[in-house]
Amino acid sequence: MSWAEGTFDIKNVVAAAPAPAGQGGSPESMCKPVYLTLDTGHMEVAPLMADVLSRHQVKVTFFAANERTKTGDGSLGNDWAPWWKARAAEGHEFGSHTYDHTYWRADLPGQPARFKVRASSGPREGQDAVWTAQQYCAEIAKSAGRLEAITGKQPLPIFRAPGGKTSPALLAAAQSCGYAHVGWSPAGFLGDELSSQTHPNDVLLNKALREVQPGDILLAHLGIWSRKDPWAPAVLEPLLTGLKARGFCFKTLRQHPQYSNWVSAAKTAATRK
Repeated sequence: MSWAEGTFDIKNVVAAAPAPAGQGGSPESMCKPVYLTLDTGHMEVAPLMADVLSRHQVKVTFFAANERTKTGDGSLGNDWAPWWKARAAEGHEFGSHTYDHTYWRADLPGQPARFKVRASSGPREGQDAVWTAQQYCAEIAKSAGRLEAITGKQPLPIFRAPGGKTSPALLAAAQSCGYAHVGWSPAGFLGDELSSQTHPNDVLLNKALREVQPGDILLAHLGIWSRKDPWAPAVLEPLLTGLKARGFCFKTLRQHPQYSNWVSAAKTAATRK
């Protein structure tokens, strides 16, 4: 049974969340935690990124949609299924990025809640649609279900809206079907979506090493179509080594103080059904 079948209020579980890592006495608890998250993209650099993560023993949280790729079928298609299964075996975590990378565009007036949305992949790519809260929940759940089917691992009851675009009504709709939204920290925007002409890799690396703070959620992608000088793995490896040298450690969102109790509450509720 999906964790998302329960109904929870993230404000309640966050209030009971444990203190962030770094307040205990063990060497692990003394590190400064950051939470690297990777959204899907064209996937060309995904194997190289996985090698870097494995070499440095860094666990991340992937947010997956079925996006167009440079090789093979969609990023959640059969061609990429072995890659996702290998990441699950390595201990990474997963969350939904909606199935067709569907952007929230606007809330529509009236009740029940309805939203204007636009998919950027799949059969409805580029088309506007009007969805109910139930339809948006189904879009989140479709990606989560596909991830579980190909990895054998249940994704966390969290999602990231494409572009981070949401509204209070959209977040309430997602929470009503068991999904908490995850954005990123201001310094955690690692810049791989920006032009490599105006934001070259060395500038992005130095900015991150200078500005990232303990507790930050970091964001990058498994390939960006528009960036001519790929961010990964060129920036990824020195970023990991540089942050580790500064006393940072990498954790997944299962361990994040804002989401750990949400995950536990969702799992408990699903078990009781």
